[in-house]
Amino acid sequence: MRHERPTANLSFWAERVDMAAAFRWTERLGMHEAVANHFSLAVNEDGTQFLMNPNQRHFARIKASDLLLLDANDPNTMDQPDAPDPTAWGLHGSIHRACPHARCVMHVHSIHATVLACLADSNLPPIDQNTATFYNRYVIDDGFGGLAFEEEGKRCAAMLSDPKIKTMIMGNHGVLIIGDSVADTFNRLYYFERAAETYIRALQTGQPLRVLSDEVAEKTAQELEDYPDQSDRHLSELKAILDDEGSTYAN
Repeated sequence: MRHERPTANLSFWAERVDMAAAFRWTERLGMHEAVANHFSLAVNEDGTQFLMNPNQRHFARIKASDLLLLDANDPNTMDQPDAPDPTAWGLHGSIHRACPHARCVMHVHSIHATVLACLADSNLPPIDQNTATFYNRYVIDDGFGGLAFEEEGKRCAAMLSDPKIKTMIMGNHGVLIIGDSVADTFNRLYYFERAAETYIRALQTGQPLRVLSDEVAEKTAQELEDYPDQSDRHLSELKAILDDEGSTYAN
């Protein structure tokens, strides 16, 4: 389905549509938290200009035309009438300022990822294909210091300098995923929540875990990274479902 722009001349329309679809599906999967949590997408070469959801708008209502276009280097951002959520600005602004490889950033407090983040040992062992996806590809932040205002955002951004690390398990907080595009990042977010759920449910059995060897876990992670077009097809199918339902996400 072709998505037409509204009358207003909004830039980065295709990117806005992808973002809006990701918000709608995150809510549908129950991975949102009231009117909190936030996604962003870099739209210039150095990543400092980015789209982000407006302040305290429910994910189920976000449309492509609603997204804010922000500049991480603009010190007056929070003084404007349509300023973003302060914690969203602190976290996402800091990451886009410091990590140009983080083209898209998604942060949620989804249930199973947050349960994992609350464990004294928040590692995710490779016990199946989904958990192996993240083998040697995440970092655990064990320095939670309160809401993610500017200083907390800078601290988190400093932990994402390695482009191989695309998942941050935010101890006592939730999860943050980065990626090359909306499709890449949302797909990783989806599978991380699935992986965390599998692990948590496995722990609940009280039985010993069948953990993959380092060699097989790394091989599986690399094979999944190289799997052709999976994330793009995933998002394309989700947008097709929304289109069939007559959703307003692409307005």
